[in-house]
Amino acid sequence: MKIRLFWVLCLCLAAAFLPLRAQTPKIGLVFGGGGAKGAAEIGVLKVLEEVGIRPDYIAGTSIGSIVGGLYAVGYRSAQLDSLFRSQEWLTLLTDRNSELKNEPIAQEDGVTYIFGFPVSRKKKTNGEPGLIGALNGDQISELLERKTGLTGEVDFDSLPIPYRCVTVDINGPTEVVMSRGNLAQAMRASMAIPGVFKPVRWGGMTLVDGGMLNNLPVDVVRAMGADIVIAIDLSQEEHEDRNFSLEEMFGIGGLLDWAISRPDWKKYNANRKAADVLIQPNLDGYGVESFGAKSVAKMIDLGERAARQKIPELMKIKK
Repeated sequence: MKIRLFWVLCLCLAAAFLPLRAQTPKIGLVFGGGGAKGAAEIGVLKVLEEVGIRPDYIAGTSIGSIVGGLYAVGYRSAQLDSLFRSQEWLTLLTDRNSELKNEPIAQEDGVTYIFGFPVSRKKKTNGEPGLIGALNGDQISELLERKTGLTGEVDFDSLPIPYRCVTVDINGPTEVVMSRGNLAQAMRASMAIPGVFKPVRWGGMTLVDGGMLNNLPVDVVRAMGADIVIAIDLSQEEHEDRNFSLEEMFGIGGLLDWAISRPDWKKYNANRKAADVLIQPNLDGYGVESFGAKSVAKMIDLGERAARQKIPELMKIKK
Protein backbone atom coordinates (compact mmCIF):
# COMPACT_ATOMS: atom_id res chain seq x y z
CA MET A 1 0.00 0.00 0.00
CA LYS A 2 2.83 2.38 0.91
CA ILE A 3 4.57 1.60 -2.37
CA ARG A 4 1.41 2.43 -4.33
CA LEU A 5 1.00 5.70 -2.48
CA PHE A 6 4.63 6.54 -3.22
CA TRP A 7 4.18 6.03 -6.96
CA VAL A 8 0.90 7.93 -6.99
CA LEU A 9 2.66 10.84 -5.31
CA CYS A 10 5.49 10.70 -7.91
CA LEU A 11 3.00 10.78 -10.76
CA CYS A 12 1.18 13.73 -9.22
CA LEU A 13 4.43 15.68 -8.85
CA ALA A 14 5.44 14.86 -12.42
CA ALA A 15 2.07 16.03 -13.72
CA ALA A 16 2.40 19.25 -11.73
CA PHE A 17 5.83 20.06 -13.19
CA LEU A 18 5.10 19.14 -16.80
CA PRO A 19 3.38 22.49 -17.55
CA LEU A 20 6.38 24.29 -16.04
CA ARG A 21 8.76 22.41 -18.33
CA ALA A 22 6.56 23.14 -21.31
CA GLN A 23 6.69 26.84 -20.46
CA THR A 24 10.50 26.96 -20.10
CA PRO A 25 11.63 29.83 -22.36
CA LYS A 26 13.73 28.92 -25.37
CA ILE A 27 16.93 30.89 -25.87
CA GLY A 28 18.07 32.07 -29.27
CA LEU A 29 21.64 33.20 -29.95
CA VAL A 30 22.36 35.54 -32.88
CA PHE A 31 25.78 35.99 -34.45
CA GLY A 32 26.09 39.22 -36.45
CA GLY A 33 28.30 39.77 -39.48
CA GLY A 34 31.52 41.76 -39.54
CA GLY A 35 34.40 39.89 -41.19
CA ALA A 36 37.43 39.54 -38.93
CA LYS A 37 35.48 41.15 -36.09
CA GLY A 38 33.75 37.78 -35.70
CA ALA A 39 36.66 36.89 -33.41
CA ALA A 40 34.87 38.91 -30.70
CA GLU A 41 31.96 36.45 -30.85
CA ILE A 42 34.27 33.75 -29.52
CA GLY A 43 35.00 35.86 -26.45
CA VAL A 44 31.26 36.22 -25.86
CA LEU A 45 30.81 32.44 -26.11
CA LYS A 46 33.41 31.95 -23.38
CA VAL A 47 31.30 33.97 -20.96
CA LEU A 48 28.02 32.31 -21.98
CA GLU A 49 29.57 28.91 -21.30
CA GLU A 50 30.95 30.15 -17.98
CA VAL A 51 27.50 31.39 -16.94
CA GLY A 52 25.94 28.13 -18.09
CA ILE A 53 23.75 29.36 -20.94
CA ARG A 54 23.29 26.95 -23.83
CA PRO A 55 21.17 28.27 -26.71
CA ASP A 56 18.23 26.32 -28.08
CA TYR A 57 18.48 28.02 -31.49
CA ILE A 58 21.25 29.75 -33.45
CA ALA A 59 21.11 32.16 -36.39
CA GLY A 60 24.02 33.91 -38.06
CA THR A 61 25.04 36.12 -40.95
CA SER A 62 28.37 36.29 -42.83
CA ILE A 63 31.24 35.54 -40.40
CA GLY A 64 28.50 35.02 -37.80
CA SER A 65 27.14 32.19 -39.93
CA ILE A 66 30.51 30.46 -39.70
CA VAL A 67 31.03 30.95 -35.95
CA GLY A 68 27.38 30.10 -35.28
CA GLY A 69 27.38 27.11 -37.63
CA LEU A 70 30.46 25.57 -36.05
CA TYR A 71 28.97 26.15 -32.60
CA ALA A 72 25.73 24.52 -33.72
CA VAL A 73 27.53 21.32 -34.79
CA GLY A 74 29.28 20.98 -31.45
CA TYR A 75 32.37 23.19 -31.32
CA ARG A 76 32.92 25.04 -28.06
CA SER A 77 34.60 28.39 -27.46
CA ALA A 78 38.03 26.92 -26.67
CA GLN A 79 38.11 25.07 -29.99
CA LEU A 80 36.93 28.13 -31.92
CA ASP A 81 39.54 30.24 -30.12
CA SER A 82 42.27 27.86 -31.26
CA LEU A 83 40.90 27.80 -34.81
CA PHE A 84 40.81 31.59 -35.14
CA ARG A 85 44.28 32.10 -33.66
CA SER A 86 46.01 29.39 -35.69
CA GLN A 87 44.38 29.97 -39.08
CA GLU A 88 46.39 31.37 -41.99
CA TRP A 89 43.63 33.78 -42.91
CA LEU A 90 45.38 35.43 -45.86
CA THR A 91 45.92 32.06 -47.52
CA LEU A 92 42.44 30.84 -46.64
CA LEU A 93 40.50 33.87 -47.86
CA THR A 94 42.45 34.45 -51.06
CA ASP A 95 42.89 30.80 -52.11
CA ARG A 96 46.63 31.49 -52.13
CA ASN A 97 48.85 28.67 -53.35
CA SER A 98 51.53 28.51 -50.65
CA GLU A 99 53.87 26.51 -52.89
CA LEU A 100 54.02 29.45 -55.32
CA LYS A 101 54.29 32.28 -52.78
CA ASN A 102 57.89 33.04 -53.82
CA GLU A 103 57.15 33.03 -57.56
CA PRO A 104 56.49 36.49 -59.06
CA ILE A 105 54.37 34.98 -61.85
CA ALA A 106 53.36 31.36 -62.31
CA GLN A 107 50.73 29.35 -64.15
CA GLU A 108 49.31 26.08 -62.95
CA ASP A 109 46.27 24.13 -64.12
CA GLY A 110 44.94 27.10 -66.10
CA VAL A 111 45.33 29.58 -63.23
CA THR A 112 47.73 32.53 -63.26
CA TYR A 113 49.34 33.38 -59.90
CA ILE A 114 51.30 36.38 -58.67
CA PHE A 115 53.31 35.40 -55.60
CA GLY A 116 50.83 32.60 -55.08
CA PHE A 117 47.70 34.75 -55.31
CA PRO A 118 45.29 33.68 -58.11
CA VAL A 119 44.60 36.60 -60.45
CA SER A 120 42.97 34.91 -63.44
CA ARG A 121 41.51 31.55 -64.32
CA LYS A 122 41.12 30.13 -67.81
CA LYS A 123 39.25 26.96 -67.01
CA LYS A 124 35.70 26.90 -65.75
CA THR A 125 34.85 26.38 -62.10
CA ASN A 126 31.50 24.79 -61.31
CA GLY A 127 30.54 25.18 -64.95
CA GLU A 128 31.35 28.90 -65.06
CA PRO A 129 34.43 30.79 -66.24
CA GLY A 130 36.71 32.15 -63.57
CA LEU A 131 36.68 35.89 -62.93
CA ILE A 132 39.62 38.17 -62.24
CA GLY A 133 39.18 39.81 -58.86
CA ALA A 134 36.48 37.38 -57.71
CA LEU A 135 37.85 34.84 -55.23
CA ASN A 136 36.42 31.35 -55.50
CA GLY A 137 36.51 30.66 -51.76
CA ASP A 138 37.41 27.02 -52.43
CA GLN A 139 39.70 26.78 -49.41
CA ILE A 140 36.99 28.17 -47.13
CA SER A 141 34.50 25.59 -48.37
CA GLU A 142 37.02 22.79 -47.91
CA LEU A 143 37.87 23.97 -44.39
CA LEU A 144 34.21 24.17 -43.38
CA GLU A 145 33.48 20.70 -44.74
CA ARG A 146 36.41 19.28 -42.77
CA LYS A 147 35.43 21.05 -39.58
CA THR A 148 31.73 20.20 -39.73
CA GLY A 149 32.31 16.66 -40.99
CA LEU A 150 29.10 17.01 -43.00
CA THR A 151 28.64 16.61 -46.75
CA GLY A 152 25.53 16.40 -48.86
CA GLU A 153 22.11 17.64 -47.82
CA VAL A 154 21.45 18.19 -44.11
CA ASP A 155 18.37 19.40 -42.24
CA PHE A 156 19.78 22.19 -40.06
CA ASP A 157 17.15 21.41 -37.40
CA SER A 158 18.86 18.03 -36.93
CA LEU A 159 22.13 19.61 -35.75
CA PRO A 160 22.97 19.48 -32.02
CA ILE A 161 21.62 23.06 -31.91
CA PRO A 162 19.06 23.97 -34.63
CA TYR A 163 20.62 26.52 -36.95
CA ARG A 164 19.84 29.06 -39.68
CA CYS A 165 22.08 31.27 -41.78
CA VAL A 166 21.12 34.29 -43.85
CA THR A 167 22.10 34.85 -47.46
CA VAL A 168 20.82 37.12 -50.23
CA ASP A 169 19.74 36.18 -53.74
CA ILE A 170 21.38 38.92 -55.75
CA ASN A 171 18.71 38.66 -58.43
CA GLY A 172 16.25 40.47 -56.15
CA PRO A 173 17.99 41.29 -54.03
CA THR A 174 15.97 39.01 -51.72
CA GLU A 175 16.78 37.68 -48.27
CA VAL A 176 17.12 33.89 -48.18
CA VAL A 177 17.20 32.01 -44.86
CA MET A 178 18.98 28.67 -45.24
CA SER A 179 17.46 25.81 -43.22
CA ARG A 180 18.73 22.75 -45.10
CA GLY A 181 21.26 21.71 -47.73
CA ASN A 182 25.04 21.48 -47.77
CA LEU A 183 26.01 23.17 -44.50
CA ALA A 184 29.49 24.26 -45.60
CA GLN A 185 28.14 25.77 -48.82
CA ALA A 186 25.36 27.57 -46.94
CA MET A 187 27.92 29.17 -44.62
CA ARG A 188 30.15 29.97 -47.58
CA ALA A 189 27.21 31.65 -49.36
CA SER A 190 26.38 33.73 -46.29
CA MET A 191 29.84 35.35 -46.30
CA ALA A 192 30.22 35.80 -50.09
CA ILE A 193 30.87 39.55 -50.13
CA PRO A 194 29.75 40.86 -53.55
CA GLY A 195 32.71 41.77 -55.75
CA VAL A 196 35.15 39.94 -53.49
CA PHE A 197 33.95 36.32 -53.45
CA LYS A 198 32.16 34.52 -56.22
CA PRO A 199 28.47 33.98 -55.48
CA VAL A 200 27.17 30.50 -54.71
CA ARG A 201 24.72 29.02 -57.21
CA TRP A 202 21.92 27.31 -55.31
CA GLY A 203 18.66 26.03 -56.81
CA GLY A 204 18.44 28.71 -59.46
CA MET A 205 19.50 31.45 -57.03
CA THR A 206 22.74 33.43 -56.96
CA LEU A 207 23.59 33.77 -53.28
CA VAL A 208 25.84 36.38 -51.68
CA ASP A 209 26.58 37.81 -48.23
CA GLY A 210 23.48 37.97 -46.03
CA GLY A 211 24.72 41.21 -44.51
CA MET A 212 23.32 43.03 -47.54
CA LEU A 213 19.82 42.72 -46.06
CA ASN A 214 20.03 41.26 -42.55
CA ASN A 215 23.30 41.57 -40.67
CA LEU A 216 21.83 40.82 -37.22
CA PRO A 217 19.09 38.17 -37.75
CA VAL A 218 17.16 38.48 -34.49
CA ASP A 219 13.91 38.08 -36.43
CA VAL A 220 15.17 34.78 -37.88
CA VAL A 221 15.87 33.19 -34.51
CA ARG A 222 12.51 34.47 -33.21
CA ALA A 223 10.80 32.71 -36.11
CA MET A 224 12.60 29.50 -35.10
CA GLY A 225 10.82 29.66 -31.73
CA ALA A 226 13.13 31.66 -29.46
CA ASP A 227 11.43 33.41 -26.55
CA ILE A 228 14.59 35.13 -25.31
CA VAL A 229 17.24 36.40 -27.72
CA ILE A 230 20.88 37.16 -27.03
CA ALA A 231 22.44 39.01 -29.97
CA ILE A 232 26.13 39.67 -30.63
CA ASP A 233 26.37 42.85 -32.69
CA LEU A 234 29.73 43.60 -34.32
CA SER A 235 28.64 47.02 -35.60
CA GLN A 236 29.26 50.15 -33.60
CA GLU A 237 26.07 52.17 -33.77
CA GLU A 238 22.58 52.46 -35.16
CA HIS A 239 22.27 53.53 -38.77
CA GLU A 240 20.11 56.43 -39.81
CA ASP A 241 16.98 55.15 -41.52
CA ARG A 242 16.36 56.26 -45.08
CA ASN A 243 12.75 56.14 -46.19
CA PHE A 244 13.18 56.72 -49.91
CA SER A 245 14.32 54.58 -52.81
CA LEU A 246 15.58 55.21 -56.30
CA GLU A 247 12.93 52.88 -57.64
CA GLU A 248 10.26 55.18 -56.26
CA MET A 249 12.09 58.31 -57.41
CA PHE A 250 13.49 57.34 -60.80
CA GLY A 251 12.22 53.84 -61.55
CA ILE A 252 15.66 52.25 -61.07
CA GLY A 253 15.65 48.98 -59.11
CA GLY A 254 18.06 46.23 -58.10
CA LEU A 255 21.44 46.83 -56.50
CA LEU A 256 21.53 50.55 -57.17
CA ASP A 257 18.23 50.98 -55.38
CA TRP A 258 19.53 48.92 -52.46
CA ALA A 259 22.74 50.97 -52.27
CA ILE A 260 20.79 54.20 -51.88
CA SER A 261 17.78 53.19 -49.79
CA ARG A 262 19.68 50.64 -47.64
CA PRO A 263 16.74 48.54 -46.38
CA ASP A 264 19.25 46.56 -44.32
CA TRP A 265 19.70 49.56 -42.01
CA LYS A 266 16.03 49.64 -41.07
CA LYS A 267 15.98 45.90 -40.34
CA TYR A 268 19.25 46.14 -38.41
CA ASN A 269 17.89 48.90 -36.18
CA ALA A 270 14.67 46.95 -35.56
CA ASN A 271 16.57 43.76 -34.74
CA ARG A 272 18.83 45.56 -32.27
CA LYS A 273 15.79 46.78 -30.39
CA ALA A 274 14.13 43.35 -30.55
CA ALA A 275 17.02 41.57 -28.80
CA ASP A 276 16.56 40.90 -25.07
CA VAL A 277 20.30 41.09 -24.44
CA LEU A 278 22.44 43.02 -26.94
CA ILE A 279 26.16 42.40 -26.59
CA GLN A 280 28.11 44.98 -28.58
CA PRO A 281 31.91 44.79 -28.17
CA ASN A 282 33.78 48.05 -28.67
CA LEU A 283 35.74 47.22 -31.81
CA ASP A 284 36.80 50.74 -32.78
CA GLY A 285 40.02 50.57 -34.75
CA TYR A 286 39.34 47.09 -36.13
CA GLY A 287 37.84 46.30 -39.52
CA VAL A 288 36.48 43.39 -41.50
CA GLU A 289 40.02 42.73 -42.74
CA SER A 290 41.77 42.70 -39.32
CA PHE A 291 42.77 39.04 -39.42
CA GLY A 292 46.26 39.54 -38.00
CA ALA A 293 47.14 37.33 -35.03
CA LYS A 294 47.41 40.24 -32.58
CA SER A 295 44.13 41.76 -33.76
CA VAL A 296 42.29 38.45 -33.47
CA ALA A 297 43.59 37.92 -29.94
CA LYS A 298 42.59 41.44 -28.91
CA MET A 299 39.10 41.17 -30.40
CA ILE A 300 38.47 37.87 -28.61
CA ASP A 301 39.37 39.67 -25.39
CA LEU A 302 37.10 42.62 -26.22
CA GLY A 303 34.21 40.25 -26.87
CA GLU A 304 34.74 38.62 -23.51
CA ARG A 305 34.85 42.00 -21.75
CA ALA A 306 31.61 43.12 -23.39
CA ALA A 307 29.86 39.90 -22.38
CA ARG A 308 31.06 40.19 -18.77
CA GLN A 309 29.36 43.57 -18.54
CA LYS A 310 26.10 41.75 -19.34
CA ILE A 311 26.50 39.00 -16.72
CA PRO A 312 23.69 40.38 -14.48
CA GLU A 313 21.27 40.18 -17.42
CA LEU A 314 22.59 36.77 -18.43
CA MET A 315 22.15 35.45 -14.90
CA LYS A 316 18.49 36.50 -14.96
CA ILE A 317 18.07 34.42 -18.11
CA LYS A 318 19.87 31.50 -16.48
CA LYS A 319 17.52 31.60 -13.49
